[in-house]
Amino acid sequence: MALSIDSKTTLPSDATAGTLVGRVWRPGSRGPSVVAIRQDGVFDISAAFATMRDLCESTDPAVAAAAAQGERIGDLAAILANTPEDKRDPGNPWLLAPIDLQAVKAAGVTFAISLLERVIEEQARGAPERAAQARAEVEGALGGAVDGLKPGSREAMELKKLLQAKGLWSQYLEVGIGPDAEIFTKSQVLAAVGTGMSIGVLKSSTWNNPEPEVVVVATSKGKIVGATLGNDVNLRDVEGRSALLLSKAKDNNASTAIGPFIRLFDGSFSLDDVRRTQVRLNVTGADGFVLEGSSDVGRISRDPEDLVAQMIGRHHQYPDGAVLFLGTMFAPVKDRDAPGMGFTHHPGDVVTIAADRLGALVNVVTTSDQAPEWTFGVGDLMRNLAQRGLL
Repeated sequence: MALSIDSKTTLPSDATAGTLVGRVWRPGSRGPSVVAIRQDGVFDISAAFATMRDLCESTDPAVAAAAAQGERIGDLAAILANTPEDKRDPGNPWLLAPIDLQAVKAAGVTFAISLLERVIEEQARGAPERAAQARAEVEGALGGAVDGLKPGSREAMELKKLLQAKGLWSQYLEVGIGPDAEIFTKSQVLAAVGTGMSIGVLKSSTWNNPEPEVVVVATSKGKIVGATLGNDVNLRDVEGRSALLLSKAKDNNASTAIGPFIRLFDGSFSLDDVRRTQVRLNVTGADGFVLEGSSDVGRISRDPEDLVAQMIGRHHQYPDGAVLFLGTMFAPVKDRDAPGMGFTHHPGDVVTIAADRLGALVNVVTTSDQAPEWTFGVGDLMRNLAQRGLL
């Protein structure tokens, strides 16, 4: 299906009232620019901040972005309209993922319901036709025992002993209710795609799904300075076969979508707003199939600050900062192709992930080998910035 994105649906519900920043590819510069999204247009502020990393590492990113002078490069509507690959005029600017040099990390099994689905994947050994039976067995054994359970608590450890006695203990339960969060590398630096672009699943995968998530932006000191939306595209069959295949299930060409913009923390938006975020999902297929779901950050088992503290600190440094997918409570069980087979993507699916205060991230599904190749790496960025006199 063809993508169509516009400023009305892409922007947050309060439009440009907050501090919105992103990245745009500028053909005349042959590279990306950091931009501020303002009421009167899109402004290139790369003369002040050559990279998004530099802006986020400043003392107060929101104040710095608001004060930065820059060239107006166009209306947001025109740049969005030029972003989808099949409609793009390569002579005009288009939107990119809003991050650059930050590490891209993700937290798994941070909600009780996603915890259950991961155990089910493991019990089904990656076979979707066995998921219904595995779900009944696991839910029967657990009931609602994990909902509201604080990971690492005495109650959690008692549940662990009970499940071990029943032979149902799982590596997913360990990170879901144990003291240590699962935090993994989701993508490589500069490899994420933005709104309006293709997202990729492996051609060999027969059981996969979107994962609608809030993504927080952390500095090198571990301070959260903003948030955006993300799609942690997941291959359930691959990870279900073995957790050691996590990198194959998660890190493929175009398998990480982030955007549309970073909303920096200011007087209009804070970490408490992130904690209250309701993320909505819609998948619309060319076959007429529609899947809807949601994820409520308020029901997360581990607070965003705790997750970031487990990601970065004296035990692990990220000099350029990092972004962290917070996980999702959404787990698709609606059958698509046959009874008992659950949901899986078809090429052409349009995936929309939205939240009132963060806007909408929209992508179209293809296979990773058919999505545009990732060719612009860190070396290319450094050379481009140097040629433009920004370093």
